[in-house]
Amino acid sequence: MTAPFVRTAPSPTGYLHIGNARSIMFNWLFAMRHGGRFLLRYDDTDKARSKPEFAAAIPEDLAWLGVGPDASIKQSERLALYDEAAARLRAAGRLYPCYESADELDRRRKRQLARGLPPIYDRAALKLTAAERAALEAEGRKPHWRFLLDWEEIGWNDLVRGPSHVDCASLSDPVLVREDGTYPYTLPSVVDDVDMGITHVIRGEDHVTNTAVQIQIIQALGGALPTFGHHNLLTTASGEGLSKRLGHLSLRGLREAGVEPLAVAALAVLTGTSDAVRPVASLEELAGLVELAHVSRAPAKFDEHELEALSARTLHHFGFAAVADRLAALGIPATEPFWLAVRGNLARLSDAAQWWRVVEGPITPGIADPAFAAAAGALLPEEPFDQTTWKSWTQAVAAATGAKGKALFMPLRQALTGLDHGPELAALLPLIGREKALKRLAGEAA
Repeated sequence: MTAPFVRTAPSPTGYLHIGNARSIMFNWLFAMRHGGRFLLRYDDTDKARSKPEFAAAIPEDLAWLGVGPDASIKQSERLALYDEAAARLRAAGRLYPCYESADELDRRRKRQLARGLPPIYDRAALKLTAAERAALEAEGRKPHWRFLLDWEEIGWNDLVRGPSHVDCASLSDPVLVREDGTYPYTLPSVVDDVDMGITHVIRGEDHVTNTAVQIQIIQALGGALPTFGHHNLLTTASGEGLSKRLGHLSLRGLREAGVEPLAVAALAVLTGTSDAVRPVASLEELAGLVELAHVSRAPAKFDEHELEALSARTLHHFGFAAVADRLAALGIPATEPFWLAVRGNLARLSDAAQWWRVVEGPITPGIADPAFAAAAGALLPEEPFDQTTWKSWTQAVAAATGAKGKALFMPLRQALTGLDHGPELAALLPLIGREKALKRLAGEAA
């Protein structure tokens, strides 16, 4: 395979959500795996719904996922290209004016359905004479422009679905230019893909029908066809479709909640495939796991609770180097021994702050039996402490007091940490140190 050039094309009409991340990550990982490039394209021709704050959030959310585009473009800055393409299609007889209002089209569709006919555009505008068109325009009607489809079967070999085809005779001629001269999604998408030399278009299966239409437009413009792949879509655990408008599982919200971006990436692309969802240490590792041919044809249910668990498991696999800067940013000047001691008890990285306070103090120790704590303090070995200190100390305390099991370990944990749960004390005790441990066993805040 030659190095692919892929793209993601979010519209800045809301914050990106986990469903957007699925398509983004499939493209990014495909490019990474095959030594290709990745284009960020802002589909921002909808002036009413596109907002600057959503546009600004897109690169921030991509950076959080670890995605860095090789190039970026805005469709709002490329209107001259779309105008030129529309003019070429008009000249070739493939773009024709239509004058029906939205209400008229809706009534026509309802009549067709009532007669048992497919609700597709009947090409009535093609039958208008020049005089009839002039009369309609004299009434103040402005045309929208439809692309004249060839009524033929369009086929392609899909990276996900395999051999695919759509009968274009079952489709309405798509509107490429609105009455006000603005462009819906279809024509700008085709023009940009051709102009930028996009080699692979990987997107959701809701675009399968669009692909047949776009293939015809690309051919009419004389462009080279990309390779297409259509992955299944994510739904909520209840089967509801994800939506920017409804704010489902936005990347911004997940980031603010402290979810690990690698967990988001892994669950976004491994859910709904034949590959097991698992923690990964890097996007490079994930790129090696993802195979588009392994994606199921059925919708993939995204379980928010599974993301919580995967995020924690991802943290538990990180080495210290992967989190050192993030811990420092949280005000935790941690060391590798501290990280290795506490990581298995974290649901969020920010939870490390609790265990840093336990180590550094001061804490209020929990002393239920002062005599037992005093006896344990008297047996505490001299420093230096290491991973074996806890075992030798508790053996000595058990021999002296007769305590064993929970009666031995729980009072010591509560005295040393102020809590009844947490990381292994074999790892925490050397971090706490002898001086603070003795004070805590004596019931002093330390």
